[in-house]
Amino acid sequence: MTENKICVSGKDCSLKEVLDIIGGKWAMPIVYRLSKGKMRFKELERSVEGINTRMLVKELKNMETNGIITREIFATVPPTVEYTLTSKGEKLLPSIASLYSWGQEFMV
Repeated sequence: MTENKICVSGKDCSLKEVLDIIGGKWAMPIVYRLSKGKMRFKELERSVEGINTRMLVKELKNMETNGIITREIFATVPPTVEYTLTSKGEKLLPSIASLYSWGQEFMV
């Protein structure tokens, strides 16, 4: 029987890179909220229970840098900013649903 090895650390490790992108405590709830459509910053902040402004900014910057979300700024006073999932971000949704199902089964 051949055993598949999963790389969890090292320079050329895709699993480590994935965890660096979505491994934050708030990344998956943010992706889930944005799966419902465009959201402004304050809407997003109110909808993710327990997150503070500083952490939301940090997570959004990380996810934008990694191509998970897009940030659109409108020239209004005050400036309006909307966040949406990219196609790359949308591809995370089945994985998040699987993790949620696993949690429902084993974490109850």
